[in-house]
Amino acid sequence: MPTSHPHQLNQIVELIMLTDPHSLLDVGIGFGKYGVLAREYLEFWNEKTKEYGKWTRVIDGIEAFPEYITPLHRFIYNEIYIGNALEIISGLEKNYDLVLLIDIIEHFGYRDGIELIEEILKKSRNVIISTPKRESQQGELFGNPYETHRSVWKKEDFKRFKNCFLLPNEYSIICYIGEEAKRIRWILRKEKIKKVIKNFFPFLIPIYKVFKNYWRNHALQR
Repeated sequence: MPTSHPHQLNQIVELIMLTDPHSLLDVGIGFGKYGVLAREYLEFWNEKTKEYGKWTRVIDGIEAFPEYITPLHRFIYNEIYIGNALEIISGLEKNYDLVLLIDIIEHFGYRDGIELIEEILKKSRNVIISTPKRESQQGELFGNPYETHRSVWKKEDFKRFKNCFLLPNEYSIICYIGEEAKRIRWILRKEKIKKVIKNFFPFLIPIYKVFKNYWRNHALQR
């Protein structure tokens, strides 16, 4: 479908904001949801954009099925490439700070999916991947043959890549790979520890503040 389930939205948007990319490529834009969210929170949050519609970030997209493209997509995305993502990415001359591969990789066979990630990492500093945890049968939809599910992925399939971490999610495998992985993983761990201490051990907050820099340096060196 040209959409994805809502139970990963907060996590993926948080990862996008923590990465803070100046250039982003959304692979398989579908309905355009993640392009809209990336544009909204990268441009408007903290008043980074002063004039509506004059974007300061580059957000491009790839879509294999041109019938999905609407005026909304053309407003949100700087450039939209039409065609097979693997062929387009391998031929791109520009590089990106972040690539989104949200509920897309299951539409490729396993070998093509691995090749797609490898090609992305040649053109991007970071990539966010999500894919369903459980097998779901899906064929052609809306006259779009690219909607067919062709593979099922496990956590171990992504651990082959360096600088990779996984986020817990009930429905999806969410994977972050790239140069910013250590920094972002540290931030997420810190926030989790802080929340636990605040809710259950408030008397430990002063101790946490003393040792947080040590934990940060240790995490970034791993």
